[in-house]
Amino acid sequence: MRVEYINPFVETSYRVLKEVLGDAEVKRGDLYLKSTAMPVMGVAALVGLAGDVEGRVLFDMTYETALNIASKMNGEQLKDFDDLAKATISELANLITAQAVTKLHELGFKFDLTPPALFAGEKMEIAALAGQSENVEALIVPLITDFGKIEVNVAIRERA
Repeated sequence: MRVEYINPFVETSYRVLKEVLGDAEVKRGDLYLKSTAMPVMGVAALVGLAGDVEGRVLFDMTYETALNIASKMNGEQLKDFDDLAKATISELANLITAQAVTKLHELGFKFDLTPPALFAGEKMEIAALAGQSENVEALIVPLITDFGKIEVNVAIRERA
């Protein structure tokens, strides 16, 4: 996985989170790799990528973090992970990926993204990339905020 593909997602995630969380502190944790078939934390917004590269970007967080962020972005305390909270987390993923892909287009990379798909539940896992029997490793970038931790989980590869 080339770093040129990953940096725009990490930088944009950091910048957008600082923006939407009212300049709350956002710290980058240590990067690590994990299998794409590993469990997610509870709420995951997934955006697929296709074109010169294929893969996906996953924004992974707990229900509590998702509610905290959705509450802050809407300017009101949300008590349940309802349709408004779900739409807000999907929009956050959309903001980040759209800006990251714009950066990548400016660097000459050509690919499209799918609208965010939101998954919420206990004991979920995201499996290997479509059409692949082996697991592809994903680069995980934890972003720690006053509202909780979000893991930006990037699994991208160049098309064969």
